[in-house]
Amino acid sequence: MSSIYKIIEITNKNEWEGFLQTCQEKTFLQAWNWGEFQLSMNKKIWRFGIYQNDQLVSTALVILMKAKRASFLLVPHGPITNSSAKKEIIKILLEKLKELANQERADFIRISPIWERTPENEKLFTNLGFRLRPMHTHPESSWKLDITPKEETLFDGMRKTTKYLIRQAERNKDIEIFQSNNIKDIDTFNAMHLEVVKHQKFVPFSLEYFQKEFNAFAPDHQIALFLAKYQGKVIAASYGIFWGNMAFYHHAALLPEYKKLPVSYLLQWEAIREAKKRGCKIYDFWGYADPVKFPRHPYAGPTLFKMGFGGYKQEYVKTQDFVISQKYWLNYIIESVRRIRRGL
Repeated sequence: MSSIYKIIEITNKNEWEGFLQTCQEKTFLQAWNWGEFQLSMNKKIWRFGIYQNDQLVSTALVILMKAKRASFLLVPHGPITNSSAKKEIIKILLEKLKELANQERADFIRISPIWERTPENEKLFTNLGFRLRPMHTHPESSWKLDITPKEETLFDGMRKTTKYLIRQAERNKDIEIFQSNNIKDIDTFNAMHLEVVKHQKFVPFSLEYFQKEFNAFAPDHQIALFLAKYQGKVIAASYGIFWGNMAFYHHAALLPEYKKLPVSYLLQWEAIREAKKRGCKIYDFWGYADPVKFPRHPYAGPTLFKMGFGGYKQEYVKTQDFVISQKYWLNYIIESVRRIRRGL
């Protein structure tokens, strides 16, 4: 029997999440609750399911991103699939997104796939008329750690310096690490985030963004805030998202005046230990950039820190754009300039 494909919107959370549990290549950017977060930020979304002979083989969360210079349809770290028929999946998704772009007056389509960066996977997009984006929206490579071994084994696999700094922080009686599920602690995190912004000069996320992201994942116990105190004062914090048997190191902040204290190392280690307790198998440190090849990249310094815990890199197909209208090229120029200025 020849395969018959169809694409329809999925409105059932259990069907969506149940399918994603069967897929290996995924991140929380395609989770049901990430869609709920986007809705709370007044974004328009669609959750598409691609079926092959009535069996669900792929999902794609689509978000309408609006800006004065151009609007676009974004598929963050998707589509997700457990099928080898990737060519057919991208083809049917693109046709649907072109219809949607015309309906919503979007100027282009942007897909940041979670698929492994191979010539074969890259060719799938090139053959359909996609082009490389001028600037990525989400990480195109990540540093990951298999956390299924025992804690002792994980600790032994770390870089010598990382182990030393964790032990140093553990012995320091002035340092305390605790976990919070209290929305009020987001204010504390945000205040530190803004201090970091002053020193590193990047565009900050808003307090509303942090609060609504937290509220989207909290009902399913998929998010936690890890905080570090020094002499009774909160000086560092990080977000952990626990979803799909994976844990994600998503946001972090450390007050610049305390950067010589090894609290970040202990904070990270406690987050990994919590991920193990929750039954996670992979700890995703999020963005990665080769610190040797790209020493000026904003991810280079954090990558060295992440690599100290052991693990491996995973590179995804680079973000792909499909041009719908001429307004795309204005956006292309602006993003190209922004990328150069940021050293990306």
